[in-house]
Amino acid sequence: MSSHASPPPLHSVSVAGAVVREDGRVLAIRRADNGAWEPPGGVLELTEAVEDGLRREIHEETGLKVGVDQLTGVYKNMSRGIVALVFRCHPEDGAEQLSPESTAIAWFTPDEVADRMGEVYAVRILDALSPGPPRVRSHDGRRLTTRA
Repeated sequence: MSSHASPPPLHSVSVAGAVVREDGRVLAIRRADNGAWEPPGGVLELTEAVEDGLRREIHEETGLKVGVDQLTGVYKNMSRGIVALVFRCHPEDGAEQLSPESTAIAWFTPDEVADRMGEVYAVRILDALSPGPPRVRSHDGRRLTTRA
């Protein structure tokens, strides 16, 4: 390997929560930067454990404290090199409140998730609501590029 070789590209790791209420509705935020409805989450910090980062991101974006139940999917944005880990969670404490990152918070039915979220975010919630092992999928930022 030559000394002029560039370092390999690095992936970014994000976490998101499919926070499911007892009535089956799922938490969603409308992002301030692009107006899109998505599950709450964000980039994992270098020094934090996965579930700690997940709880922190959900609390920062929604005001809710959650319990983490299980990993439900791994999603790679092939165009941006972002790997997202999605976990099914349940609300434990707190009240919904907006943050600088969210302009609205809602509890969607599964049908509303499919109608109101873009494909690559809706599938994360719908996978989390489906039984079975975690799904592994790739996408280009807008559309799935693998079917699992």
